[in-house]
Amino acid sequence: MRNNMLITTSTGLEGYKIVSQLGLVRGITVRSRSIIGNLAGGFMTIFGGRSSIYTELCENAREEALQLMIQHATELGANAIITMRYDANEVMNGLTEVLAYGTAVVVEKIH
Repeated sequence: MRNNMLITTSTGLEGYKIVSQLGLVRGITVRSRSIIGNLAGGFMTIFGGRSSIYTELCENAREEALQLMIQHATELGANAIITMRYDANEVMNGLTEVLAYGTAVVVEKIH
């Protein structure tokens, strides 16, 4: 869905000028791991090291939140998102909210 949407964590895009600011956009998802996934993830933490089960869960949640934010910006008519950030909070034990947010803008390439 990223199509031609430009996204940056900066306040501007090199080579582009902001012609219109459309406001805050966000994408939010709430995810949990299945009981089997939690057991496997818990078992992996006993031995230490990288937890691929939880890494995959976090990556999928961030990607979903990002795509929802892009969809929101597209609906507003934006072709770029600046000051993009992620945030995550535990809603309850085993249930995590992931938020992607930024400012939707319309940019034009500088000649």
